[in-house]
Amino acid sequence: MSETNTPALQYRLDGPDDAPVLILGPSLGTTWHMWDRQVPELTRQWRVFRFDLPGHGGAPAYPAGSVADLTARLLATLDGLGVQRFGYAGCALGGAVGIELALRHPERLASLALIAASPRFGTADEFRQRGVIVRTNGLDPIARTAPDRWFTSGFAAAQPAITDWAVQMVRTTDPGCYIAACEALAAFDVRPELTRVGVPTLVLVGSEDQVTGPAEARTLVAGIPDARLAVVPGASHLVPVEQPAAVTDLLVRHFSTAWQPAHDMGTGPVPVPVPVAAPVQPMAVVAPAPIAPIAEIAPAAAQPEAEAGADAYEVGIKVRREVLGDAHVDGVLEQADDFSADFQDFLTRYTWGAIWDRPGLDRRTRSCVTLTALVAGGHLEELAVHTRAALRNGLTPAEIKEVLMQAAVYCGMPAASSAFRVAQQVIREETTLPE
Repeated sequence: MSETNTPALQYRLDGPDDAPVLILGPSLGTTWHMWDRQVPELTRQWRVFRFDLPGHGGAPAYPAGSVADLTARLLATLDGLGVQRFGYAGCALGGAVGIELALRHPERLASLALIAASPRFGTADEFRQRGVIVRTNGLDPIARTAPDRWFTSGFAAAQPAITDWAVQMVRTTDPGCYIAACEALAAFDVRPELTRVGVPTLVLVGSEDQVTGPAEARTLVAGIPDARLAVVPGASHLVPVEQPAAVTDLLVRHFSTAWQPAHDMGTGPVPVPVPVAAPVQPMAVVAPAPIAPIAEIAPAAAQPEAEAGADAYEVGIKVRREVLGDAHVDGVLEQADDFSADFQDFLTRYTWGAIWDRPGLDRRTRSCVTLTALVAGGHLEELAVHTRAALRNGLTPAEIKEVLMQAAVYCGMPAASSAFRVAQQVIREETTLPE
């Protein structure tokens, strides 16, 4: 733990003690071993620091519900080692941490490489549904389908050991930490801020990446002032594993030529001080496993409180989207016309801004109350909407069943029978991994 009680990250250091520090950040579902094939070459010039995400690779399971939280934990760990300035390369979620560093802590960052990254990873609904799936079924369904998303079919067929290792790594990740990471990615969106990234940046992507592919990479390059694009042919999402030699060469060239010196406010550029790594703390080190990478997927977070004085509509639309999902809210608002627009505004301000945002009950409890009221009123269409919302708010199918069983006693068997049919269909849809 650091002095601020921020949980430290599990980490490993390799390379000369007196060399500049280069950090390698993993993707969701992976451990630091996804970088094993880059380390021998990188340690010729750098002190390589690798870390595990919370609950990954046996790391302590302290969920991080935001990219900012994960970044703070990384900095607290580095502070404990005396590392003040460093280069950083991150893959997918690790890339999001790199962008966060560049935006919020630019004085710490000498150079940046973003691999299979994006300023916004898909949609919030996609990642929150992954959280629902994991909460309901565990990680096995996502683990079994991971190779299809992270490797090209040719690589997966030719490297069964790596493919199997990837599946096992996802399967053994702590579910709560995985769900929290999904929530972190759901909330991550820095598209308007990319122009403020002020360090030399390499954006690297596999040509066959279907998760965060060349289109997302070009968005990063277009927004970051000093960014260059490298597309690696024959690679999918976990490009450092699939094309290790190409990625290593690109990283060496980038960090050898684009290492920005530190600045002193009075005299301008000054030499970068060489960080001296403190002895590795026992709680942070795990014995290395055989070389082999793992998979990337994308994880329920604490509810954000409304800012004092915030506009009721802005608060309401934010909560409405978090509970019901962007797709549902967008569909409802698109159908609004001159006749119904005022009602939608009223609904957003008072139902979602004034009631759902009240601090007296958490969202899980509000979902239980709402489901019961909808059963009592026979509002089956709204019951379907709020069954989805209850899953997003952290209720499990078993807990929803108990709510409906309770409602059957007090609302009547016919009403509960109809409610069970609606909820059963929604749960089947929401807890089945999309093709």
